[in-house]
Amino acid sequence: MDPLVAPVPGDPDRAPAVRDMFARIAPGYDRANQLMSMGIDRIWRNIAIRALGDAARGDLLDLCAGTLDFTAALAPNARSIVAVDFCAPMLDAGRKKIPPGANVVTVCADARELPLEAGNFDGAVIGFGIRNVPEPERALAEVRRVLRPGGRLVVVDFFRPVTFSQRLFAGSYNRIVLPIVGGLVTGDASAYRYLAGSMAAWYDRKGFEEACRKVGFTSASGRDLFPPVASIVEAVA
Repeated sequence: MDPLVAPVPGDPDRAPAVRDMFARIAPGYDRANQLMSMGIDRIWRNIAIRALGDAARGDLLDLCAGTLDFTAALAPNARSIVAVDFCAPMLDAGRKKIPPGANVVTVCADARELPLEAGNFDGAVIGFGIRNVPEPERALAEVRRVLRPGGRLVVVDFFRPVTFSQRLFAGSYNRIVLPIVGGLVTGDASAYRYLAGSMAAWYDRKGFEEACRKVGFTSASGRDLFPPVASIVEAVA
């Protein structure tokens, strides 16, 4: 496949190409992430889990679950987890992380059309994945539908940088670290150039908070994490 260009949020035509891209890099995805994040992604996940509050011990949805890092971190305390991703090889690569006996079900499905009943979940997490969903507001509306009243959504992602420090850090990281390290580990530099471009074409954090409110969340607020490249957004159904 030809290298992907940076997507435009809301473009429904890129889903098959993005799915194929993730299928190609799935075998090396975790190793590339470990090298590029130097373990900081684990700290971000722990912050997100704390933001779930009591919901973290209930029935949870891990959307855009990828290789199941969030699912593995949540599994010891959650009553149940449904992990959904549209790329089966990514889910396959992560299944070894699920603790024995954990009540976890993995589902390969489109985030825009979840095969799940309404009002079944106490909380939902999306870690670095909704940026790759065409028509992201449809995915947010689906999360709102399957959450119980008062349920919590916590999203950690790379939003479009707006401050000078964010632009400086993200620009250097995206242009240099992502394609070089990702390309060396997975053999697919074009995939990581796409991921870098997807950040530039994505919502800024405030815009994403507004998108959450637009689809029916009663509140949505966020804050930037350290280093200033990732942010967390919390929304209440």
